[in-house]
Amino acid sequence: MDISYTKHGDYYYPDLSLPPQPTGDIGRFGRMRKKYLKEHQPDTFALMLMENTLTQHLIDIDRQANEQIDLITSQLANAECVTEDLKARDQLGWIQAMNSCRARAEEQVIRELILS
Repeated sequence: MDISYTKHGDYYYPDLSLPPQPTGDIGRFGRMRKKYLKEHQPDTFALMLMENTLTQHLIDIDRQANEQIDLITSQLANAECVTEDLKARDQLGWIQAMNSCRARAEEQVIRELILS
């Protein structure tokens, strides 16, 4: 590993720079995963931080969580016959049923993806 140095006055300082950070939104589930790693798996958290893989991991977790929640919500809605017909007949009942499906999907994804 070659390190270059720059002279400032009488001293040589190494020319160090951080690799570029991935850009993207960490999101709600990424923040939850970060908190979990920090509190319950500090060794993994520190290792990912040192290897510069934490940010990309959090972005990926958030994306996966949102995709899985959307998929599970639609599967639960289909299984429970929460359709556009119900929405036309009883809007509040449809909203209640969809919120229930989404809440159950979020609980499952948090348990399986975030807290593992």
